[in-house]
Amino acid sequence: MTAIFTRGVILIFILYAVLGLLIGVLSGFFGVGGGFILTPVLLLLSVDPITAITISLMYTIGTSVSGVFAHLKMKNVKWKDAALIGASGAAATQAANPFVFFLNDHHLDETVIPLAYVLLLGYFSWSLLLRKDKKTSSGRKKGMNLLILVFTGATGGFVSTLLGVGGGFILVPLLISLSGFKPREAVGTSLMSVLFIVTAGFITYFAKSPIDLSTGAMLIAGGLAGAQAGAYLTSRFEQTEIRTLLGSLYVITALSTGLKLAGLEYLGIIVLIVFIGGLYVKMGLKIGKQLKEIRSK
Repeated sequence: MTAIFTRGVILIFILYAVLGLLIGVLSGFFGVGGGFILTPVLLLLSVDPITAITISLMYTIGTSVSGVFAHLKMKNVKWKDAALIGASGAAATQAANPFVFFLNDHHLDETVIPLAYVLLLGYFSWSLLLRKDKKTSSGRKKGMNLLILVFTGATGGFVSTLLGVGGGFILVPLLISLSGFKPREAVGTSLMSVLFIVTAGFITYFAKSPIDLSTGAMLIAGGLAGAQAGAYLTSRFEQTEIRTLLGSLYVITALSTGLKLAGLEYLGIIVLIVFIGGLYVKMGLKIGKQLKEIRSK
């Protein structure tokens, strides 16, 4: 009996670590912290929203630290901008937290939170796939640039706490569309900012509603390695490819969450898994092609 229990624990650890690894790769590659994928997955698995949010914030702390170190080596992080975004985002988390508990107390969280995901992901899919780029922000006054960065951070922080994500899935498209960041710089700067935001959000949630942290620890075990690998992969893709893939990921995540709202949870999981599987295949083929070209020279 003890042996069966031990094997069960090991299997659960492996499954969560693999999940953390897979999401961690996307975190490091897209600069989104991973929470915006993990929270819907946990919701699809019928984890209650408050617990899902807290676990996702904890996981995002780990993947963000790992991803930041990798992007620092590639000089993709704008320190001053990241500090300003992170500070304004951390402040905004404190405004969102009471709102989330209000939704929970009135039994609105299981509808409002997934619906907010669908609407936000839909908007950012449009902004990444269809909206024209801002070529530069150099012509804008410095004060205006600062206000835009504060707005970006505050928006990311509020939504981070509302939805249990790092805020990166909002920061990256906003940095690209409003501040004219290149995709790689947006990814690296976003991860640094996210670290400030999720730490503040996690502490606030855990203080009000303590949970078992073992699930988050298992996810982080895989996520640390995954974020490093994802950050490395950004150097293998063109800027436009990163943007297109991120927009496509938003579309599929919104679709899978919408299916949950329609009572089709398992179909939502299948759609997300198939797309992410195809994304990993594309990454593998890309690296394989580049390695083949290197060997042929």
